[in-house]
Amino acid sequence: MDLFDDADARSPEGAPLAERMRPARLEDVVGQSHLLAEGKLLAGAIRGDRVPSMILWGPPGTGKTTLARVIARETRARFAAFSAVLGGVPELRKLLAEAAEEKRLHGRRTILFVDEIHRFNKAQQDALLPHVERGAVVLVGATTENPSFAVNAALLSRARVFRLESLGPESIVRLLERALADGTRGLGALGLTVAPDALAAIAEGARGDARRALDVLETAARHAVASGAERLDPAVVDEALAQRTLLHDKSGDAHYDVVSAFIKSLRGTDPDAAIYWMMRLLEAGDDPLFVLRRMIIFASEDIGNADPNALQVAVSADAAFRRLGMPEGLFAIAQCCTYLATAPKSNASYVAFTIAKEDIAAHGALPVPLRLRNAPTTLLRREGHGRDYRYPHDEGGFARGEAYLPDALAGRRYYVPKRSGYEQRIAERLARLRAEEAGPSTAPSVARDAEGDATSEASQPPREDSE
Repeated sequence: MDLFDDADARSPEGAPLAERMRPARLEDVVGQSHLLAEGKLLAGAIRGDRVPSMILWGPPGTGKTTLARVIARETRARFAAFSAVLGGVPELRKLLAEAAEEKRLHGRRTILFVDEIHRFNKAQQDALLPHVERGAVVLVGATTENPSFAVNAALLSRARVFRLESLGPESIVRLLERALADGTRGLGALGLTVAPDALAAIAEGARGDARRALDVLETAARHAVASGAERLDPAVVDEALAQRTLLHDKSGDAHYDVVSAFIKSLRGTDPDAAIYWMMRLLEAGDDPLFVLRRMIIFASEDIGNADPNALQVAVSADAAFRRLGMPEGLFAIAQCCTYLATAPKSNASYVAFTIAKEDIAAHGALPVPLRLRNAPTTLLRREGHGRDYRYPHDEGGFARGEAYLPDALAGRRYYVPKRSGYEQRIAERLARLRAEEAGPSTAPSVARDAEGDATSEASQPPREDSE
């Protein structure tokens, strides 16, 4: 008797509604039409008993375990289940040995279902890999985490990944209606009538999680019956939904999806979306310092010189939060968020250092031109270090025609200011100076000593206005 047979053998009265109502046939599965509709690869493989090794990836309550059970009943293969949380390597090796023996003696495949496969450690994955490679077992893993990060690359390359989506409200309402009508496994024996808007409220509050929807329905129905009511109305549902929790795991995909939406909203100059996603992070329990750290990075990476004040605003918000704590520190975080979202954007500085880094990797350590080298000793000065260096302050603040890159990279451009915010003025100034480079320099040349100080007095030009 395997795990699923054992579950079916238990009395249904003690099992949660979601467990009692779990579909047994492929046609009873609700949702996931992109995988299970007629003509789809996975549906055909199940019906044809050609199930490949696979990873079922999706949020909680989307039917991963249900689909595994359907495969167990519709395939002619032997079925075994293993929990990556509760099982160890010895138990896994025993299952694999039994699978190898079954194939050797009877030519029968074993489908090994691994729940929460993202919790497999390296030893477990290493023990499983050769058996999957040889076809001794067909792996069906279930995970809420991105398999690209959670599963060994070698194991992942031998399995198809099928992504299950959160169920839509219509699909969840169908499940709820099925449970209310079923007098054997469901709640039909209670004789309750249900307001349509009550089911809609459950479907909305479940956020795509069928298990949660059925649990809420059962809680609300039992409460209504205990109170002597004959009708399930939205007020009872609201009470059952009172303890809502956000789908958000600080180390999982849901976390990084919300972070991604937050950063993209900032970059897209949408302060409303940015503050919403930021509050989703904070309300789900993320560390405010993590959010602030992301905003400091954003201020340089995505705003840069388009608004040089953005970095100072982000750093100041971080300092203010550290001093104030919660909840008052949230004011500074919110101010920073809306400032960054509405600021002009430029990634020119980020692009500049990225391209420069690529050139360093491609060309190696190119020599510093002699005129730019330090000359702290007489010997180095005789070697030409610092010779012919032109001091920009002695030439009006700009030594026209001078070059500062290694000779092999002469004329290379890394920083290209965007026409956005303050960087527009930077672009205009650089363009003006570069246009003047072809013209002759009329400023007097002043010799420099080893430390770079003037050896003759020369009147310094007034500082240029800040641009």
